Amino acid sequence: MFLPFLHILILAFAYVNDKKLKRDDNMYATIQIALCIVLILLLLLFPQTAHHGTDLGLTLFMDALFPYLLPYLILTQWLLRLTAPMRTKTKRASLYVQAYIISALGGYPTGATTIVYLKNSGQLHPKEANFLLAVCHAPSPLFVLGFVSLDLLHSNTFGWLFLCLLHSFNICCLITGYFLFRKSELPSISIHNTPLYSAPFSESIKETAPTILLVGTTIIFFTTIQTIVQQGLDKLIPKLPHTAELSIAAILEVTNGLKMTVTAFSSHSYLPLLVVLLLTMQSISIHLQIFVIAKSAKLSVRPYIKFRLLSIIIVPTIYALFFLK
Repeated sequence: MFLPFLHILILAFAYVNDKKLKRDDNMYATIQIALCIVLILLLLLFPQTAHHGTDLGLTLFMDALFPYLLPYLILTQWLLRLTAPMRTKTKRASLYVQAYIISALGGYPTGATTIVYLKNSGQLHPKEANFLLAVCHAPSPLFVLGFVSLDLLHSNTFGWLFLCLLHSFNICCLITGYFLFRKSELPSISIHNTPLYSAPFSESIKETAPTILLVGTTIIFFTTIQTIVQQGLDKLIPKLPHTAELSIAAILEVTNGLKMTVTAFSSHSYLPLLVVLLLTMQSISIHLQIFVIAKSAKLSVRPYIKFRLLSIIIVPTIYALFFLK
């Protein structure tokens, strides 16, 4: 299956594009304009399909992500504000562990919002924030254990196994980063940077709303685009292989890609490996969420892309070698 190679190619292009964006600004704008025109034409040509895709994206978001993501985002943002003054003397190791635990429990993009908060409040150097943005990134355990493991695969053990593999990789990277940054000085955190919020719960809800809107919008948008692209390709290429349709779905939006893959390969012995690949690669919609949140704090996404490429190679390989029956 060429899906991993195609996804690696997309991430590699994003890395190069991010590095050369200032020099190739006109070319980048031209590509975006052309892409917008093509997508608008597809929407005009297939209005009913676009409506169906939007309904599907909304259903996926409300059923698979919203119930798991919203409570964790509010609680983690609330916790960050309640404990802000306590971190004025927090050691680097403790700060890294706190950030990682919050991101591991909340799922993406909780890690990105946490790192951006810590960076903007002066608790992390920009280079540390760039690194932690890449490492503090994992799907919600409720999403993996509930939606993927139980609802899709009907397995009690798959979700735990995948989470153990992914977090083992991330924690090894986190420890490596700690030893790289431990000799550098921590930022001097002022009371102005870490205030005791007068209404931390209300502030957490206020800060969570844009993130929820970003996640929901990207999922609905990319599911809609995937649906109309698939419809357009079916019209142009009637004998398009089903694996190509699944690849398009998985690359654009992983939730829909997972659902379609499990439906298509329900009896295949390699289905768990395919699910591990999709969960490790994630999708353009998730990467875009991280890019938008990172750019809001002027963080570099290049370390994030490097770690995603590395995880795509390592995590599925370990699963295939030791756990695939």
